[in-house]
Amino acid sequence: MTSLAQFREAPADANQVQTFAAEADRARLTGPAIKAVLRAIEAWDGSNAEGAALLGVSESTWDRMKAGRWEGILSQDQLTRASALIGLFKGLHLLFADSMADRWPKLPNRGPVFDRLTPVQAMIAGGIPRMLETRLYVDALRGGL
Repeated sequence: MTSLAQFREAPADANQVQTFAAEADRARLTGPAIKAVLRAIEAWDGSNAEGAALLGVSESTWDRMKAGRWEGILSQDQLTRASALIGLFKGLHLLFADSMADRWPKLPNRGPVFDRLTPVQAMIAGGIPRMLETRLYVDALRGGL
């Protein structure tokens, strides 16, 4: 019988959904995820406070990440946040062929997901569920669902 601990540490294969539960997966994905999230937040003209809140880290940790001085491993929740943000960034660039892809996250939005907030504000307020909902919303707009 497989224990929960063994399952969590089992390597991901092509038939498993990536849950970011295994520490080895988190360690392998942390560096690229941080690099991609930093790029997205910079492209969106996000503040340090917004970047930190979206990734679920403190502002001092965010500053260390930006400076390349953070040596930790992102948690399962933080990698889920990173995945949502990276998917949103990609989806926006597929949806918009111009600079709107990078302006959209900071523009007030009347869509049902946002309640007249900017998508960034809505995602910070709503956490992981709102981040995933925002990503799905953009995927639906571009016909990706």
